Amino acid sequence: MTAIHLWRGALPALLALACLGPHPALAFEPQRGTASVYDADQFAGRQMANGDRFDPAANHAAHRHLPFGTVVSVTNLRTGASTIVVISDRGPFIPGRIIDLSPRSARAIGMGIGLAPVEIRPLEEVAQAP
Repeated sequence: MTAIHLWRGALPALLALACLGPHPALAFEPQRGTASVYDADQFAGRQMANGDRFDPAANHAAHRHLPFGTVVSVTNLRTGASTIVVISDRGPFIPGRIIDLSPRSARAIGMGIGLAPVEIRPLEEVAQAP
């Protein structure tokens, strides 16, 4: 088999990986954008993407690409307040928003129930069972 045949066979897999989002090594860079808050009334007790139930009083967060179990520092750029959250869900799916926070986490950074400019800084990835 020639190198061209090998390349052609690998091309669909490479394209699929490229569509999954940023390279894992790049996903651990700090990000700036807008944070939003889960609607506690609507999502309390519902299953999140990682299989756990959403608890508005816990430090859950949703991110589109970071692995479940990743510990993230979230800083409100208006107040300077920070909190630590664990990525447990996928989202937000509204352009410009980079993270959804539980109500507890949003209060911890002085965000209330609205939107806020934030910087998120992944601290560590925690291994989770499949």
